[in-house]
Amino acid sequence: MIISNLELIPGKRINKHLGLVQGSTVRSKHVGRDLMASLKNIFGGELKGYTELLQDAREEATARMIEQATSIGANAVLNVRFSTSSITAGAAELFAYGSAVIME
Repeated sequence: MIISNLELIPGKRINKHLGLVQGSTVRSKHVGRDLMASLKNIFGGELKGYTELLQDAREEATARMIEQATSIGANAVLNVRFSTSSITAGAAELFAYGSAVIME
């Protein structure tokens, strides 16, 4: 499966556009991470717990998007984008989406 943020892949031709595919996950903050983040806000520095949380969320949302693309017969997802939104206090959604296509 080719995954790209480009609209076209050089040297490849799109034979069929299958439509939008997406994947998402909603994650909540961990009490321990919140405590460490509060300390980092005082002293400064990277919030590594949140960095790891967001990386895991991106991977899960991407895997779900790929699963949906595979189920409709795509061999590539182009123009991939990520979006985040707050769902409630302490929880956020990470959303991955793109165009499922069949490429030669």
